[in-house]
Amino acid sequence: MEQQQTQIENYLQMLSLHRIREVYRQEAENAANTKLSYQEYLHRLLELQVLSKIERSVNAKMQRACFPQVKRIEEFDFTFQPKINEKLIRELATLEFMSRAMNVLLIGDPGVGKTHLATGLGIKATQARKRVLFYTAEHLTQELAAAEVSGRLNKMLDIMTRVDLLVIDELGYLSLTKQTARLFFQLVSKRYEKGSIIVTSNKPFEQWGEIFGNDEVVAAAILDRLLHHSYPFLINGKSFRLKTINK
Repeated sequence: MEQQQTQIENYLQMLSLHRIREVYRQEAENAANTKLSYQEYLHRLLELQVLSKIERSVNAKMQRACFPQVKRIEEFDFTFQPKINEKLIRELATLEFMSRAMNVLLIGDPGVGKTHLATGLGIKATQARKRVLFYTAEHLTQELAAAEVSGRLNKMLDIMTRVDLLVIDELGYLSLTKQTARLFFQLVSKRYEKGSIIVTSNKPFEQWGEIFGNDEVVAAAILDRLLHHSYPFLINGKSFRLKTINK
């Protein structure tokens, strides 16, 4: 019996069925106590293995996405921001917008929940095993500029085009140079009608020229591509940060 158990565990290890290896003895005992059939017992083991694989895949995608913190849609306080279209946000959380390469633009003052919503949608995408990348606008443009200097720009743009969802946070807190504005335009153009982008910004659209090195032409070209297939949210509300401070 001991020899057979050792062989079973060796076979499971060779097949990389690590979750089954962890639980098969306890599940066998449960199956005997509840009078499960052999087929039901096998189904249970395979189900646990598949769930474990999905969990590992989601966790890996969460790490690769580089979210600054875990903020879920379910945790967002819509009662504090009643002007946000809650129904539409929950529809977006089904990720149907990604199948049509639609963009989501979250515009509003600091503290109104833009990053929370962007992160929450990004996490929904990783839970659906989609490839997601999260960047602040400053970090993203620095990376693009460094890639151009080192001759890796095309490679980086290709990688950015292949991800299912690109989240760009805090666009507008720092003005871009003409060089980084041009690089940002290249990125948006590469993803245009191919993959969804979520952008958060503290600047209304009419001030985007200031963001992009006071180049109204580049700003208009970027806005044209982002807005063409998009869900824009203009969030006017109170700051969640002030709510926390006032408690």
